[in-house]
Amino acid sequence: MATLITNVPPVKVWVRKEYLRDLRDGHGEYILGYWVSVKSLPGRCFYFETFLPEYGAIFDKLPISAFLAWDSDSPQGPKDPSPDLPIEELQFWNCFSHDITTLEKNLTYSAGWEVRTKTHGSIAGDYLFTIDSFNGDRSRADISFSETPDEHKSFNIIELQNGQIAAYPNNRCRVIDPSLSPEELRTPDFLVSSRYFNVEYPNAKWGRLGESEEYFWQTKTEENTLKAKDEKKVKPFEPFIPSDDQEEFDR
Repeated sequence: MATLITNVPPVKVWVRKEYLRDLRDGHGEYILGYWVSVKSLPGRCFYFETFLPEYGAIFDKLPISAFLAWDSDSPQGPKDPSPDLPIEELQFWNCFSHDITTLEKNLTYSAGWEVRTKTHGSIAGDYLFTIDSFNGDRSRADISFSETPDEHKSFNIIELQNGQIAAYPNNRCRVIDPSLSPEELRTPDFLVSSRYFNVEYPNAKWGRLGESEEYFWQTKTEENTLKAKDEKKVKPFEPFIPSDDQEEFDR
């Protein structure tokens, strides 16, 4: 179970040297690196641990604003990003929890992505992976909103066309599949999900379930229907068809 820190794909990046010098000097210089892991501290930005081959060093606690994407068209160094987005436009929200996981969304991995920034409009980019948060230990108090429906956010890591890398939630991203998406996309009129969905409780119409020791136990609806037919059990593998007056009840 991932807690505090987790592995990430070894993305090849340029590191702004001023972040390796505590922002005191080194501005305009870049060091080649590879992402190793990501660390999540509630109320802070993600911290990326990065391997620096030229020095044989690993440097952690680097925010996402410390990086520019490596480009094979410019192998000797990065181009100056335009616009050069500040950290608050590269990661939209602070971390929610110490508990995180990373994944690659297979269906949308090769699709076209756009992020809607706070002040610079939409910027296209390429999807890398996603970081998501959860409460990994039920024995401790959950002090975060990582599992609250209307507050939870995932972080899609996107390599932007301006050369920077961003961490954006789903509702600030647009995904265009060249085969599945229509030429003209609709504007979402969705509402934020605020509900908890549960199939066991409070689903009182079924009554209590599983109180019988029998393998083929029946719901109250099944029992009542069978009693009406003067039967005791549904035979194994025999399909159950409710009567007309129960059909709407069971939907």
